[in-house]
Formats: sequence, C-alpha cells, structure tokens
Amino acid sequence: MMPQPTGAQLPDPPVSRPPGPTRAALPAELGEREFARWLTGRLAEFLGRPAEDIDPRTPFAEYGLDSVAALSLYGDIEDEFALFMEPTVAWDHPTVEALARCLAEEYARGGPARADGPAGV
Repeated sequence: MMPQPTGAQLPDPPVSRPPGPTRAALPAELGEREFARWLTGRLAEFLGRPAEDIDPRTPFAEYGLDSVAALSLYGDIEDEFALFMEPTVAWDHPTVEALARCLAEEYARGGPARADGPAGV
C-alpha cells in the first residue's frame, strides 16, 4: 500500500440518485384516481404493454410482477411522490386499485413522507 501525500483528499462518494421531490413541490391534492393513473402507466411500462390492457383489480402477480420490479416500483413511488413506505407496499396492496387507495390515504394524511431523512428520525 502506498502512503498518500499529505493533504491528499479522497473524492466524494458518488450519489446513487438525485434527491426526490419534497412534499412542497407536489400538488396539494393527489387522490386515488391520480395514483391509479400513474401506477397503471408504471405497470404498463414494466410489462411492455399498453396501459389500456391493465385491469386495476388484477393482482400484480398475475401480470408477472416480480420482486425486483416491485422494489423498483417502490423506489419510483419515493422519487415521484416523496412517499416513503415499507418496501413491501406492492405486496401488501397487490392491485393498482388497492395500492392507489393506500397511497392516496397516506398522501392525504401527510404520512410517511420525508424531505431529508427517514420517517421517524
């Protein structure tokens, strides 16, 4: 191991992704309909099929949504809406309809959102 010269600085660690929006940057009212529309679009994108083919009452598993895609969806929810839920949210609410309802309820009561750190910190 070579010693570093005095005064050498290590580069800053890379940022994994830019910070998401804050609640202040989002509309005051986001309801179940808006969340369902967004979720349908994301699911269609994951599956490579038209959004019109997505039934909001069909379980994600029937569309072949795997754990990797579910975690990606969770990350997209954080990034898009500044809602920081449990990573299992897509399995706990396994349809577009159920997940949209859950997200709308959480958004309406302002919970668990954060701008600069984990919820409860």
